[in-house]
Amino acid sequence: MANDGSASGRAINVQNEATCDATGKVRFYQDIGKTTAATSDANAKFVEVEVDPRQANFALTPIVAAYNSGAMKAVAFAGMQSAICKVPPLMLCNPNETSDPNFTIANYTGKGIRLVANDGGGIYGPGNFGFLASGLGTGGANGAKVLRQILGLSALAEDCVSGNGVTTDPGNMVSVRDALNTRFDIYDSGLNNVCGKDGSACPPSINTRKDVVQKGNSCVLVDNTGNGNGWRLPANPYPGATLPAEGALTDAQAKALSPTGYPHDICHSFSETGDCAGGRIGTGTWDRYAYFESHPTDYPGLTSHAAVDTFMTANFGTLTPTRYQVYAWEMQHATDRLHTNVNVNGTKASSQPVCAPSGITPGVSQVDRRVLTVAVVNCAAEGVKGKTSGVQVTKWVDVFLTEPSMARTAGTPTENSDVYVEMIGQTKNATDEGAVQLVKKSVPYLIE
Repeated sequence: MANDGSASGRAINVQNEATCDATGKVRFYQDIGKTTAATSDANAKFVEVEVDPRQANFALTPIVAAYNSGAMKAVAFAGMQSAICKVPPLMLCNPNETSDPNFTIANYTGKGIRLVANDGGGIYGPGNFGFLASGLGTGGANGAKVLRQILGLSALAEDCVSGNGVTTDPGNMVSVRDALNTRFDIYDSGLNNVCGKDGSACPPSINTRKDVVQKGNSCVLVDNTGNGNGWRLPANPYPGATLPAEGALTDAQAKALSPTGYPHDICHSFSETGDCAGGRIGTGTWDRYAYFESHPTDYPGLTSHAAVDTFMTANFGTLTPTRYQVYAWEMQHATDRLHTNVNVNGTKASSQPVCAPSGITPGVSQVDRRVLTVAVVNCAAEGVKGKTSGVQVTKWVDVFLTEPSMARTAGTPTENSDVYVEMIGQTKNATDEGAVQLVKKSVPYLIE
């Protein structure tokens, strides 16, 4: 309605703002109460915009333009609301909440993390692993069933978890572990009502590299002390039946191993708790030599550390590729590097699906079955205990599942409810270049 003769015509101008602060005509804040000014892109959560004043001269008056509106201006305050959609609603308590409350991604990328389940019994501590409530519902008597569906199925109804305030939901990790393991081509009994008789509703990744071998044709996970058929640890799992001194194995030790999965960080590999200075956070140093040298079918010719060095430099451009980089590279070179039913002392090692009808190849519209999006929460500060609402998410991150969840008494010991992952990085928006998971949606919303 502005008709005050301005050269701008009816345009409404907003003055340029080059600084991230709470002054000027465009003001940035960290909180909805406008009490803390933002200082960077990272902490700018809300924006307030004030337009330059304009005047409207009223034409329908006894004396044209004798009356006017006076200088009018407008102010709008808005924020960005995010949602994480079609992903398992998982939560990680920040392992370094006191020293790194912002969970600086660069401090964790490429490092192994031992996630330990909290089954709802008490306050969640640093490094505990838990669940978030979803629109599909994870609490109550049917909680375990719903979690099995969410962790197993590849196609769920559109379901989103708030990217900001979330609700934690106690769940029993052991009871839903089997559904998580379908991503590795492992199908335990009782999954038919979730995954279908042939497991096709819960497909694995096309790259099912793991640290277990198959006895017979059974697809269940079996106790390694028994004689039953199914997936089990091999005779000589990493880091070896007779543990050497901690460190990278020698060529002879590496070649003596049964084919390995993607090993834990070395400081996590020699005991259940490990001796990593970061506790449940590793160093990112894993035994790449043991990995490549223990797979003579997939990597013929890599029989020495020197040969592995040459191979890694040529194919990864570094001597320290992450496990996720190796996993992704293997999918791109599946014909040469991924095989099924490789004989291992009477059992079979398979790095491609043998139980499911087919595996999933991640792409632009297909989520990687071995990549999980996880909410990092400062559990102590947020007072997370059991079911807690309004919990603020510090970061959404993507992690790589390195191995099935199972009890291991040989090799690298783990408990039934442990999940070992490698940090990939912060979850990106669906439109971001290089997005691993097309799951995050962010939309602006007007507050006032």
